[in-house]
Amino acid sequence: MATAQMTVSPDDLSQVPASSLRIPEPTILVIFGASGDLTKRKLLPALFHLEQNGLLPEEFAIVGVARRPLGGEFADDMRAGILDFGGVTADDAKLEGFVKKINYFAMNFDDSAAYDGLKAELDRIAKANGIGGNRLFYLATAPEYFTPIIENLGSHGLAKPSQGSVRAVIEKPFGHDLASAKELNRQVNAVFAERQVFRIDHYLGKETVQNILVFRFANGIFEPVWNRNYIDQVQITAAETLGVEGRGPFYEKAGALRDVVQNHVMELLSFVAMEPPMSFESQSVRLEKLKVWQAIPTIPITNAVRGQYGPGQINGKDVIGYRQEERVDPESGTETYAAVKLEIDNWRWAGVPFYLRAGKRLKQRYTEISVQFKQPPMMIFNRGGVGNCGPIQPNVITMRIQPDEGISLRFGAKVPSTQNMSVCPVTMDFDYDKAFGKSSANGYERLLLDAMLGDQTLFAHRDGVETTWGLYTPILEAWADKKPQTFPNYAAGSWGPECSDELLKKDGHIWRKL
Repeated sequence: MATAQMTVSPDDLSQVPASSLRIPEPTILVIFGASGDLTKRKLLPALFHLEQNGLLPEEFAIVGVARRPLGGEFADDMRAGILDFGGVTADDAKLEGFVKKINYFAMNFDDSAAYDGLKAELDRIAKANGIGGNRLFYLATAPEYFTPIIENLGSHGLAKPSQGSVRAVIEKPFGHDLASAKELNRQVNAVFAERQVFRIDHYLGKETVQNILVFRFANGIFEPVWNRNYIDQVQITAAETLGVEGRGPFYEKAGALRDVVQNHVMELLSFVAMEPPMSFESQSVRLEKLKVWQAIPTIPITNAVRGQYGPGQINGKDVIGYRQEERVDPESGTETYAAVKLEIDNWRWAGVPFYLRAGKRLKQRYTEISVQFKQPPMMIFNRGGVGNCGPIQPNVITMRIQPDEGISLRFGAKVPSTQNMSVCPVTMDFDYDKAFGKSSANGYERLLLDAMLGDQTLFAHRDGVETTWGLYTPILEAWADKKPQTFPNYAAGSWGPECSDELLKKDGHIWRKL
Protein backbone atom coordinates (compact mmCIF):
# COMPACT_ATOMS: atom_id res chain seq x y z
CA MET A 1 0.00 0.00 0.00
CA ALA A 2 1.40 3.40 -0.98
CA THR A 3 2.01 5.91 1.78
CA ALA A 4 1.60 9.63 1.19
CA GLN A 5 4.59 11.79 2.09
CA MET A 6 3.75 15.01 3.89
CA THR A 7 5.65 18.06 2.71
CA VAL A 8 6.13 20.82 5.27
CA SER A 9 7.58 24.23 4.50
CA PRO A 10 10.23 25.29 7.04
CA ASP A 11 8.89 28.85 6.83
CA ASP A 12 5.24 27.95 7.49
CA LEU A 13 4.37 28.36 11.16
CA SER A 14 0.68 29.01 10.63
CA GLN A 15 -0.29 25.65 12.13
CA VAL A 16 1.99 25.95 15.15
CA PRO A 17 0.18 27.07 18.33
CA ALA A 18 1.30 30.57 19.31
CA SER A 19 1.90 29.40 22.87
CA SER A 20 4.61 26.98 21.66
CA LEU A 21 6.59 29.55 19.64
CA ARG A 22 9.88 30.79 21.06
CA ILE A 23 9.47 34.57 21.05
CA PRO A 24 12.09 36.77 22.77
CA GLU A 25 11.35 39.49 25.25
CA PRO A 26 11.27 43.11 23.93
CA THR A 27 14.81 43.83 22.71
CA ILE A 28 16.99 46.41 21.00
CA LEU A 29 19.46 44.82 18.59
CA VAL A 30 22.57 46.98 18.13
CA ILE A 31 24.73 46.07 15.12
CA PHE A 32 28.28 47.48 15.15
CA GLY A 33 29.70 47.61 11.63
CA ALA A 34 26.20 47.88 10.19
CA SER A 35 27.34 49.49 6.93
CA GLY A 36 29.06 46.26 5.86
CA ASP A 37 27.69 43.63 3.50
CA LEU A 38 26.85 41.14 6.28
CA THR A 39 24.11 43.37 7.68
CA LYS A 40 22.47 44.08 4.34
CA ARG A 41 22.83 40.63 2.77
CA LYS A 42 22.29 38.36 5.79
CA LEU A 43 21.27 39.94 9.10
CA LEU A 44 18.40 42.20 8.01
CA PRO A 45 16.84 39.65 5.63
CA ALA A 46 17.06 37.05 8.43
CA LEU A 47 15.43 39.41 10.94
CA PHE A 48 12.63 40.15 8.51
CA HIS A 49 12.04 36.42 8.02
CA LEU A 50 11.59 36.20 11.79
CA GLU A 51 9.17 39.12 11.63
CA GLN A 52 7.18 37.44 8.84
CA ASN A 53 6.81 34.33 10.98
CA GLY A 54 5.74 36.20 14.11
CA LEU A 55 8.93 35.31 15.99
CA LEU A 56 9.98 38.85 16.92
CA PRO A 57 8.38 40.74 19.81
CA GLU A 58 6.13 43.67 18.98
CA GLU A 59 8.46 45.92 20.98
CA PHE A 60 11.61 45.52 18.94
CA ALA A 61 14.14 47.92 17.40
CA ILE A 62 17.32 47.70 15.35
CA VAL A 63 20.12 50.24 15.70
CA GLY A 64 22.86 50.16 13.09
CA VAL A 65 26.18 51.63 14.27
CA ALA A 66 28.98 52.59 11.88
CA ARG A 67 31.33 55.45 11.14
CA ARG A 68 29.70 56.88 8.03
CA PRO A 69 27.00 59.57 8.53
CA LEU A 70 24.22 57.65 6.79
CA GLY A 71 21.20 58.88 8.72
CA GLY A 72 17.90 57.92 7.05
CA GLU A 73 19.75 56.39 4.11
CA PHE A 74 20.56 53.38 6.28
CA ALA A 75 16.95 52.21 6.64
CA ASP A 76 16.37 52.65 2.90
CA ASP A 77 19.51 50.63 2.15
CA MET A 78 18.43 47.86 4.53
CA ARG A 79 14.99 47.77 2.90
CA ALA A 80 16.71 47.26 -0.46
CA GLY A 81 18.81 44.48 1.05
CA ILE A 82 15.72 42.68 2.33
CA LEU A 83 14.19 42.84 -1.15
CA ASP A 84 17.39 41.85 -2.98
CA PHE A 85 18.62 39.04 -0.73
CA GLY A 86 15.64 37.92 1.34
CA GLY A 87 13.29 36.52 -1.27
CA VAL A 88 10.80 39.25 -0.33
CA THR A 89 8.50 41.29 -2.55
CA ALA A 90 7.85 45.00 -2.09
CA ASP A 91 4.14 44.43 -1.41
CA ASP A 92 4.77 42.30 1.69
CA ALA A 93 2.31 43.53 4.30
CA LYS A 94 4.88 43.57 7.10
CA LEU A 95 7.79 45.21 5.27
CA GLU A 96 7.12 48.91 5.84
CA GLY A 97 6.29 48.42 9.51
CA PHE A 98 9.52 46.51 9.97
CA VAL A 99 11.61 49.19 8.21
CA LYS A 100 10.25 51.77 10.69
CA LYS A 101 12.01 49.82 13.44
CA ILE A 102 15.43 50.41 11.83
CA ASN A 103 17.55 53.22 13.31
CA TYR A 104 21.10 54.44 12.76
CA PHE A 105 23.80 55.97 14.97
CA ALA A 106 27.11 57.23 13.54
CA MET A 107 30.25 56.96 15.68
CA ASN A 108 33.85 55.77 15.69
CA PHE A 109 34.15 52.46 17.53
CA ASP A 110 37.23 53.59 19.47
CA ASP A 111 35.76 56.98 20.49
CA SER A 112 35.02 56.53 24.18
CA ALA A 113 32.93 59.71 24.48
CA ALA A 114 30.59 58.54 21.70
CA TYR A 115 29.33 55.64 23.82
CA ASP A 116 27.55 58.06 26.14
CA GLY A 117 25.67 59.32 23.10
CA LEU A 118 24.88 55.75 22.03
CA LYS A 119 23.59 54.94 25.51
CA ALA A 120 21.33 57.99 25.45
CA GLU A 121 20.01 57.04 22.01
CA LEU A 122 19.24 53.48 23.12
CA ASP A 123 17.43 54.81 26.20
CA ARG A 124 15.39 57.13 23.98
CA ILE A 125 14.41 54.34 21.59
CA ALA A 126 13.58 52.02 24.48
CA LYS A 127 11.32 54.61 26.11
CA ALA A 128 9.57 55.50 22.85
CA ASN A 129 8.84 51.84 22.05
CA GLY A 130 8.29 50.36 25.52
CA ILE A 131 11.25 48.01 25.18
CA GLY A 132 12.91 48.16 28.58
CA GLY A 133 16.54 47.20 29.22
CA ASN A 134 17.13 44.15 27.00
CA ARG A 135 20.03 44.68 24.59
CA LEU A 136 21.76 42.43 22.07
CA PHE A 137 25.05 43.86 20.79
CA TYR A 138 26.22 42.30 17.52
CA LEU A 139 29.88 42.89 16.61
CA ALA A 140 29.97 42.61 12.80
CA THR A 141 33.22 44.59 12.56
CA ALA A 142 36.82 43.89 11.68
CA PRO A 143 38.50 41.92 14.51
CA GLU A 144 40.66 44.86 15.58
CA TYR A 145 37.55 46.65 16.84
CA PHE A 146 36.31 43.82 19.07
CA THR A 147 38.36 44.87 22.08
CA PRO A 148 37.63 48.65 22.02
CA ILE A 149 33.91 48.02 21.55
CA ILE A 150 33.75 45.47 24.37
CA GLU A 151 35.80 47.63 26.74
CA ASN A 152 33.74 50.74 26.03
CA LEU A 153 30.46 48.90 26.49
CA GLY A 154 31.73 47.88 29.90
CA SER A 155 33.15 51.22 30.99
CA HIS A 156 30.00 53.12 29.95
CA GLY A 157 27.54 50.88 31.75
CA LEU A 158 26.11 49.26 28.63
CA ALA A 159 27.15 45.70 29.47
CA LYS A 160 25.24 45.38 32.75
CA PRO A 161 22.20 47.68 32.89
CA SER A 162 20.04 48.00 35.97
CA GLN A 163 17.21 46.04 34.33
CA GLY A 164 16.84 43.51 31.53
CA SER A 165 19.42 41.24 29.93
CA VAL A 166 22.45 42.15 27.84
CA ARG A 167 24.19 39.79 25.42
CA ALA A 168 27.02 40.16 22.90
CA VAL A 169 27.35 38.31 19.59
CA ILE A 170 30.90 38.22 18.23
CA GLU A 171 31.63 37.29 14.62
CA LYS A 172 34.62 35.22 13.53
CA PRO A 173 37.56 35.26 13.38
CA PHE A 174 37.84 34.89 17.15
CA GLY A 175 41.59 35.34 17.41
CA HIS A 176 44.22 34.34 14.87
CA ASP A 177 46.09 31.79 17.02
CA LEU A 178 45.93 30.29 20.51
CA ALA A 179 47.57 33.23 22.30
CA SER A 180 45.35 35.87 20.67
CA ALA A 181 42.19 33.79 21.28
CA LYS A 182 43.06 33.46 24.97
CA GLU A 183 43.71 37.19 25.25
CA LEU A 184 40.47 38.07 23.49
CA ASN A 185 38.56 35.69 25.76
CA ARG A 186 40.15 37.37 28.77
CA GLN A 187 39.14 40.82 27.54
CA VAL A 188 35.60 39.74 26.71
CA ASN A 189 35.05 37.94 30.01
CA ALA A 190 36.36 40.95 31.94
CA VAL A 191 33.21 42.75 30.75
CA PHE A 192 30.68 40.02 29.94
CA ALA A 193 30.02 36.80 31.83
CA GLU A 194 30.39 33.73 29.61
CA ARG A 195 26.61 33.21 29.65
CA GLN A 196 26.27 36.60 27.91
CA VAL A 197 28.72 35.81 25.10
CA PHE A 198 27.65 34.31 21.75
CA ARG A 199 30.60 33.50 19.44
CA ILE A 200 28.80 32.96 16.17
CA ASP A 201 29.61 30.52 13.37
CA HIS A 202 27.05 30.86 10.59
CA TYR A 203 27.55 27.22 9.57
CA LEU A 204 25.72 26.17 12.74
CA GLY A 205 22.64 28.08 11.63
CA LYS A 206 22.25 25.85 8.57
CA GLU A 207 19.43 23.32 8.85
CA THR A 208 21.60 20.65 7.28
CA VAL A 209 24.26 21.03 9.97
CA GLN A 210 21.71 20.76 12.78
CA ASN A 211 20.22 17.78 10.95
CA ILE A 212 23.45 15.83 11.48
CA LEU A 213 22.48 15.35 15.12
CA VAL A 214 18.92 14.39 14.18
CA PHE A 215 20.18 11.94 11.57
CA ARG A 216 22.46 10.26 14.09
CA PHE A 217 20.44 10.31 17.30
CA ALA A 218 16.80 10.23 16.14
CA ASN A 219 17.22 7.20 13.87
CA GLY A 220 18.00 3.89 15.51
CA ILE A 221 19.49 2.25 12.41
CA PHE A 222 22.62 4.45 12.26
CA GLU A 223 23.95 4.76 15.81
CA PRO A 224 24.92 1.05 16.20
CA VAL A 225 27.28 1.27 13.21
CA TRP A 226 28.60 4.80 13.85
CA ASN A 227 32.00 3.73 15.17
CA ARG A 228 35.45 2.33 14.37
CA ASN A 229 34.09 -1.23 13.94
CA TYR A 230 32.18 -0.28 10.80
CA ILE A 231 33.49 3.09 9.57
CA ASP A 232 36.68 3.12 7.49
CA GLN A 233 37.22 6.88 7.10
CA VAL A 234 35.49 10.27 7.25
CA GLN A 235 36.06 13.11 4.78
CA ILE A 236 34.88 16.69 5.24
CA THR A 237 35.14 19.09 2.31
CA ALA A 238 34.46 22.84 2.20
CA ALA A 239 35.09 23.87 -1.41
CA GLU A 240 34.48 27.28 -2.96
CA THR A 241 34.67 28.45 -6.56
CA LEU A 242 35.10 32.07 -5.45
CA GLY A 243 38.45 33.77 -4.96
CA VAL A 244 39.13 36.38 -2.28
CA GLU A 245 36.54 38.79 -3.77
CA GLY A 246 38.41 42.02 -3.03
CA ARG A 247 39.28 40.98 0.54
CA GLY A 248 42.98 40.69 -0.14
CA PRO A 249 44.24 42.39 3.06
CA PHE A 250 41.98 40.22 5.24
CA TYR A 251 42.86 36.98 3.50
CA GLU A 252 46.59 37.71 3.56
CA LYS A 253 46.35 37.60 7.37
CA ALA A 254 43.98 34.64 7.47
CA GLY A 255 44.44 31.88 4.90
CA ALA A 256 42.32 28.77 4.49
CA LEU A 257 43.37 27.02 7.71
CA ARG A 258 42.38 29.99 9.89
CA ASP A 259 39.41 31.09 7.82
CA VAL A 260 37.59 27.78 7.41
CA VAL A 261 39.25 24.69 8.90
CA GLN A 262 39.81 25.85 12.49
CA ASN A 263 36.18 26.90 12.92
CA HIS A 264 33.63 25.78 10.28
CA VAL A 265 35.15 22.40 9.48
CA MET A 266 35.93 21.57 13.12
CA GLU A 267 32.32 22.30 14.04
CA LEU A 268 31.15 19.85 11.38
CA LEU A 269 33.63 17.27 12.68
CA SER A 270 32.31 17.62 16.22
CA PHE A 271 28.71 16.95 15.13
CA VAL A 272 29.81 13.83 13.24
CA ALA A 273 32.00 12.46 16.03
CA MET A 274 30.38 13.52 19.32
CA GLU A 275 28.73 11.15 21.78
CA PRO A 276 24.97 11.44 22.36
CA PRO A 277 24.38 14.42 24.67
CA MET A 278 22.14 14.05 27.71
CA SER A 279 19.75 16.52 26.06
CA PHE A 280 19.71 19.15 23.33
CA GLU A 281 20.48 21.79 25.91
CA SER A 282 23.39 24.17 25.56
CA GLN A 283 25.67 22.74 28.23
CA SER A 284 25.16 19.09 27.22
CA VAL A 285 25.84 19.63 23.50
CA ARG A 286 28.83 21.88 24.03
CA LEU A 287 30.40 19.48 26.54
CA GLU A 288 30.25 16.58 24.07
CA LYS A 289 31.73 18.71 21.29
CA LEU A 290 34.58 19.74 23.57
CA LYS A 291 35.31 16.11 24.43
CA VAL A 292 35.81 15.35 20.74
CA TRP A 293 38.28 18.18 20.20
CA GLN A 294 40.17 17.34 23.39
CA ALA A 295 40.55 13.72 22.21
CA ILE A 296 42.43 14.79 19.07
CA PRO A 297 46.19 14.31 19.59
CA THR A 298 48.75 16.75 18.24
CA ILE A 299 48.54 16.83 14.45
CA PRO A 300 51.96 16.04 12.90
CA ILE A 301 53.08 18.69 10.42
CA THR A 302 53.41 15.90 7.86
CA ASN A 303 49.63 15.43 8.15
CA ALA A 304 48.92 18.97 6.97
CA VAL A 305 49.37 20.29 3.44
CA ARG A 306 48.69 23.66 1.82
CA GLY A 307 48.17 25.13 -1.59
CA GLN A 308 47.61 28.39 -3.44
CA TYR A 309 45.66 28.82 -6.65
CA GLY A 310 47.16 30.12 -9.84
CA PRO A 311 45.38 31.27 -13.00
CA GLY A 312 42.80 28.92 -14.43
CA GLN A 313 39.19 28.58 -15.48
CA ILE A 314 35.99 28.59 -13.41
CA ASN A 315 32.80 27.64 -15.27
CA GLY A 316 34.56 28.17 -18.57
CA LYS A 317 35.82 31.68 -17.73
CA ASP A 318 39.46 32.64 -17.25
CA VAL A 319 40.34 33.82 -13.74
CA ILE A 320 43.54 35.22 -12.28
CA GLY A 321 45.73 33.58 -9.67
CA TYR A 322 45.76 34.54 -6.00
CA ARG A 323 48.99 36.54 -6.33
CA GLN A 324 47.35 38.69 -9.02
CA GLU A 325 44.32 39.50 -6.84
CA GLU A 326 43.78 43.08 -5.70
CA ARG A 327 45.89 44.11 -2.67
CA VAL A 328 47.67 40.74 -2.45
CA ASP A 329 51.44 40.38 -2.14
CA PRO A 330 52.74 39.26 -5.59
CA GLU A 331 55.01 36.80 -3.74
CA SER A 332 52.43 35.82 -1.11
CA GLY A 333 52.88 32.61 0.86
CA THR A 334 49.28 32.60 2.12
CA GLU A 335 47.48 29.31 1.58
CA THR A 336 44.14 29.33 -0.23
CA TYR A 337 43.83 25.55 0.26
CA ALA A 338 44.49 23.44 3.34
CA ALA A 339 44.07 19.73 3.99
CA VAL A 340 44.62 17.88 7.26
CA LYS A 341 44.52 14.29 8.45
CA LEU A 342 43.70 13.78 12.11
CA GLU A 343 42.49 11.05 14.43
CA ILE A 344 40.31 10.99 17.53
CA ASP A 345 41.75 8.94 20.38
CA ASN A 346 38.63 7.64 22.07
CA TRP A 347 36.76 4.34 22.24
CA ARG A 348 34.40 5.16 19.37
CA TRP A 349 36.89 6.47 16.81
CA ALA A 350 40.35 5.06 17.58
CA GLY A 351 42.16 4.30 14.31
CA VAL A 352 39.64 5.99 12.00
CA PRO A 353 41.26 8.74 9.89
CA PHE A 354 39.42 12.03 9.45
CA TYR A 355 40.43 13.95 6.34
CA LEU A 356 39.56 17.65 6.24
CA ARG A 357 40.01 20.02 3.32
CA ALA A 358 38.99 23.56 2.44
CA GLY A 359 39.92 25.72 -0.50
CA LYS A 360 39.11 28.60 -2.81
CA ARG A 361 38.84 28.61 -6.60
CA LEU A 362 38.09 24.89 -6.69
CA LYS A 363 36.11 23.12 -9.38
CA GLN A 364 32.75 23.23 -7.60
CA ARG A 365 31.16 24.96 -4.63
CA TYR A 366 30.48 22.12 -2.28
CA THR A 367 30.41 21.51 1.47
CA GLU A 368 29.80 17.93 2.49
CA ILE A 369 30.62 15.20 4.99
CA SER A 370 31.35 11.75 3.57
CA VAL A 371 31.30 8.74 5.91
CA GLN A 372 32.76 5.65 4.20
CA PHE A 373 32.08 2.23 5.68
CA LYS A 374 34.36 -0.79 5.68
CA GLN A 375 33.96 -3.42 3.02
CA PRO A 376 32.46 -6.82 3.92
CA PRO A 377 35.10 -9.24 5.26
CA MET A 378 34.70 -11.51 2.22
CA MET A 379 33.72 -10.56 -1.32
CA ILE A 380 31.57 -13.12 -3.11
CA PHE A 381 30.38 -10.80 -5.91
CA ASN A 382 32.25 -8.88 -8.62
CA ARG A 383 35.57 -10.55 -7.91
CA GLY A 384 37.99 -8.86 -10.23
CA GLY A 385 35.20 -6.68 -11.57
CA VAL A 386 32.17 -8.28 -13.24
CA GLY A 387 30.29 -6.57 -16.08
CA ASN A 388 30.50 -2.79 -16.39
CA CYS A 389 30.55 -2.07 -12.66
CA GLY A 390 34.04 -3.11 -11.63
CA PRO A 391 34.89 -4.03 -8.05
CA ILE A 392 32.16 -3.45 -5.48
CA GLN A 393 32.29 0.07 -4.04
CA PRO A 394 32.11 0.68 -0.28
CA ASN A 395 28.91 2.00 1.29
CA VAL A 396 29.03 5.77 1.79
CA ILE A 397 26.72 8.15 3.64
CA THR A 398 27.10 11.70 2.35
CA MET A 399 25.65 14.71 4.19
CA ARG A 400 25.50 17.70 1.86
CA ILE A 401 25.63 21.06 3.62
CA GLN A 402 25.58 23.25 0.50
CA PRO A 403 24.51 23.96 -2.16
CA ASP A 404 22.23 20.92 -2.71
CA GLU A 405 21.27 20.27 0.89
CA GLY A 406 20.47 16.67 1.69
CA ILE A 407 21.72 13.20 2.57
CA SER A 408 22.53 10.26 0.30
CA LEU A 409 23.38 6.61 0.90
CA ARG A 410 25.40 4.63 -1.61
CA PHE A 411 24.99 0.86 -1.60
CA GLY A 412 25.35 -2.06 -4.00
CA ALA A 413 22.48 -3.51 -6.01
CA LYS A 414 22.27 -6.38 -8.47
CA VAL A 415 22.10 -5.39 -12.12
CA PRO A 416 19.13 -7.12 -13.82
CA SER A 417 20.64 -10.02 -15.77
CA THR A 418 20.15 -13.74 -16.38
CA GLN A 419 23.90 -14.23 -16.95
CA ASN A 420 25.72 -13.12 -13.80
CA MET A 421 25.54 -11.51 -10.37
CA SER A 422 26.95 -8.12 -11.33
CA VAL A 423 26.65 -5.53 -8.56
CA CYS A 424 26.65 -1.81 -9.27
CA PRO A 425 26.56 1.16 -6.86
CA VAL A 426 23.21 2.96 -6.56
CA THR A 427 22.20 5.95 -4.46
CA MET A 428 19.26 6.53 -2.16
CA ASP A 429 18.83 10.28 -1.89
CA PHE A 430 17.06 12.73 0.45
CA ASP A 431 16.78 16.30 -0.81
CA TYR A 432 15.82 19.04 1.65
CA ASP A 433 14.00 21.22 -0.87
CA LYS A 434 11.98 18.35 -2.32
CA ALA A 435 10.99 17.01 1.10
CA PHE A 436 10.22 20.26 2.91
CA GLY A 437 9.92 22.92 0.22
CA LYS A 438 12.25 25.72 -0.79
CA SER A 439 13.15 28.08 2.04
CA SER A 440 14.41 31.65 1.77
CA ALA A 441 16.13 31.38 5.15
CA ASN A 442 19.91 32.02 5.18
CA GLY A 443 20.82 30.37 8.49
CA TYR A 444 21.12 33.52 10.58
CA GLU A 445 17.45 33.34 11.58
CA ARG A 446 18.00 30.54 14.09
CA LEU A 447 21.20 32.06 15.45
CA LEU A 448 19.75 35.55 15.94
CA LEU A 449 16.64 34.14 17.57
CA ASP A 450 18.69 31.92 19.91
CA ALA A 451 20.93 34.83 20.88
CA MET A 452 17.91 36.97 21.82
CA LEU A 453 16.53 34.03 23.81
CA GLY A 454 19.86 33.37 25.53
CA ASP A 455 20.21 29.85 24.07
CA GLN A 456 23.94 29.13 23.52
CA THR A 457 23.58 25.61 22.07
CA LEU A 458 24.68 26.58 18.55
CA PHE A 459 27.42 29.00 19.61
CA ALA A 460 31.08 28.49 20.44
CA HIS A 461 32.30 28.43 24.05
CA ARG A 462 35.67 29.83 25.04
CA ASP A 463 36.99 26.35 25.94
CA GLY A 464 36.17 25.02 22.49
CA VAL A 465 37.71 28.01 20.72
CA GLU A 466 40.95 27.65 22.64
CA THR A 467 41.09 23.87 22.15
CA THR A 468 40.76 24.05 18.35
CA TRP A 469 43.28 26.89 18.15
CA GLY A 470 45.63 24.75 20.21
CA LEU A 471 45.46 22.05 17.54
CA TYR A 472 46.20 24.33 14.59
CA THR A 473 48.57 26.96 15.99
CA PRO A 474 51.64 24.66 15.75
CA ILE A 475 50.85 24.03 12.08
CA LEU A 476 50.41 27.75 11.39
CA GLU A 477 53.71 28.50 13.13
CA ALA A 478 55.54 25.81 11.15
CA TRP A 479 54.11 27.15 7.90
CA ALA A 480 55.05 30.72 8.83
CA ASP A 481 58.65 29.64 9.47
CA LYS A 482 59.03 28.07 6.04
CA LYS A 483 57.64 29.94 3.06
CA PRO A 484 56.46 27.52 0.35
CA GLN A 485 58.63 27.45 -2.75
CA THR A 486 56.04 25.82 -5.01
CA PHE A 487 53.19 28.38 -4.82
CA PRO A 488 51.00 28.56 -6.80
CA ASN A 489 50.63 24.79 -6.89
CA TYR A 490 47.12 24.26 -8.26
CA ALA A 491 45.17 25.84 -11.06
CA ALA A 492 41.92 27.65 -10.40
CA GLY A 493 39.10 25.31 -11.40
CA SER A 494 40.91 22.14 -10.28
CA TRP A 495 40.42 20.12 -7.09
CA GLY A 496 43.55 21.41 -5.40
CA PRO A 497 47.25 20.55 -5.24
CA GLU A 498 48.82 17.14 -5.76
CA CYS A 499 50.16 17.13 -2.19
CA SER A 500 46.55 16.87 -0.99
CA ASP A 501 46.03 13.69 -3.01
CA GLU A 502 49.34 12.34 -1.70
CA LEU A 503 48.15 12.90 1.89
CA LEU A 504 45.43 10.28 1.38
CA LYS A 505 47.42 8.09 -0.98
CA LYS A 506 49.81 7.24 1.87
CA ASP A 507 46.88 5.46 3.55
CA GLY A 508 45.61 3.86 0.35
CA HIS A 509 42.70 6.30 0.14
CA ILE A 510 41.51 8.93 -2.34
CA TRP A 511 39.33 12.01 -2.01
CA ARG A 512 35.72 11.33 -2.84
CA LYS A 513 34.79 12.58 -6.28
CA LEU A 514 32.09 15.22 -5.92
